[in-house]
Amino acid sequence: MTLEEKILREYRTVAIVGASSNPERPSFRVVRYLSKHGYNVIPVNPNEREILGMTCYPNLSSIPEKVEVVDIFRKSEEVMPIVDEAIKIGAKVVWMQEGVVNEEAAAKARNAGLLVVMDKCMRKEHERLSRRISRHADVAK
Repeated sequence: MTLEEKILREYRTVAIVGASSNPERPSFRVVRYLSKHGYNVIPVNPNEREILGMTCYPNLSSIPEKVEVVDIFRKSEEVMPIVDEAIKIGAKVVWMQEGVVNEEAAAKARNAGLLVVMDKCMRKEHERLSRRISRHADVAK
């Protein structure tokens, strides 16, 4: 099992930092997709109030429940303070979306005991896992 599969199977509460209410934005599509697939999605963006009927929080520290995965839709150079906050709130995973790479922030998260994924889309990884599971189910019939 890959690290991505482990995360997608074991952790269900996902804070999406940089979530957008604009349907054209990739973060909007990931919020919608993950919420439709059984994840407890928590949008995080100080410029939004609500996304798809879900309360949007200004930062990770203001979320009133335990966050397991912090999915980051921000520029690579903006990741470090988000990782610091993820560590502070006790998150288990930092997931940096496609195009987001920050080795220093990743090392800091790993040193604090968090799992780290960089430069991968959570939705695409879930779709890939779902296809693999359905292929195995078809073979087992």
